[in-house]
Amino acid sequence: MIRYQLRCGDGHAFDGWFPSSDAFDDQAGQGLLSCPQCGAADVTRALMAPAVRTGAARPTPVEIPALPAERDMTMPAAMLAALQRLRQEIERRCEDVGDRFAEEALKIHRGETEEHGIYGNATEEERERLADEGVDIISVPWVRRADS
Repeated sequence: MIRYQLRCGDGHAFDGWFPSSDAFDDQAGQGLLSCPQCGAADVTRALMAPAVRTGAARPTPVEIPALPAERDMTMPAAMLAALQRLRQEIERRCEDVGDRFAEEALKIHRGETEEHGIYGNATEEERERLADEGVDIISVPWVRRADS
């Protein structure tokens, strides 16, 4: 999977995940992409810098259980199920720091706090500050829980 920083014609920035570069091109060419903030369909890839880690230990990858082998699942239902499992794993393995996300991420990045998984909320300004500091973060679509 490839994560692209995307931008709409109105300047809203957001992330998108694609199986390949061609998949992005195909979806964009068919008008299947839209801005989650304003709904604009003129979505392009923004310039991105590669993530460079500096000697810090890599976090242990999270293994997410595979989708059930049901051939009749529609793509949206399969995506929802995958995102619900992802949310469940994040909540199980990481600390919810709420609105303190940027502050806690910086403490971990600077070595002031032991490295561990966190999740929470960040404003666009805080996300930009984290990016400027070299803190790698990802946005995850936060869907309703599977049990709700």
